[in-house]
Amino acid sequence: MASTSAAYLSLSLLPPPISSPRHHLVTGFPYPSTQIQSRVSLRTRAVSADDFLGDFGARDPFPAEIASGFAEKVLGNVDTEHKILIPNASALSLAQQDCSPVSPLQPPMSLDDATALLKKVVGWRLLDEEGGLKLRCLWKVKDFRSGVELVNRIYKVTEATGHFPSLHLEEPNQVRAELWTSSIGGLSMNDFIVAAKIDEIRTSDLAPRKRVWA
Repeated sequence: MASTSAAYLSLSLLPPPISSPRHHLVTGFPYPSTQIQSRVSLRTRAVSADDFLGDFGARDPFPAEIASGFAEKVLGNVDTEHKILIPNASALSLAQQDCSPVSPLQPPMSLDDATALLKKVVGWRLLDEEGGLKLRCLWKVKDFRSGVELVNRIYKVTEATGHFPSLHLEEPNQVRAELWTSSIGGLSMNDFIVAAKIDEIRTSDLAPRKRVWA
């Protein structure tokens, strides 16, 4: 694979032999042909080496490349520091996060914080009851059997979290789910994490069919 890449680069970038050191336009930037040949031959040596790390993203330059002073011939800052950042919990979506233990001494989430997090879940609304804040979501389904299927899907998703919603199969075709953390008498981050995971459940096959009028 490496030798094939080197041949491709040589065919696509090397200019035809010329007698005078004229400039040629390559990818929108004028470079002397001698510099282009130096670049291509340098890359050829890199991909033809036994170490194939040059084929995978950024790498440290080879000693021959450093000696050639190639960094002075390219655009950009040679002192630029490149870092690979691992996303923390705040950068992940709620559905990608895991529930964590909640201490009974932990205060419940404030109304302002809950309102801000409510924008990250779909179809849920806040209930401010005497027992504290809760999350509620309603689904309309085709029939009773579809309601049972939805309850089973929600249970399968939330089983791994250890934080279960209160599920109710109401009427013949409505499912109601409520989330709160009873140990603190209100909402915690776990409630929004579970709500986001429930949002990812496929429900289109359980929804009532829309009437089409001729």
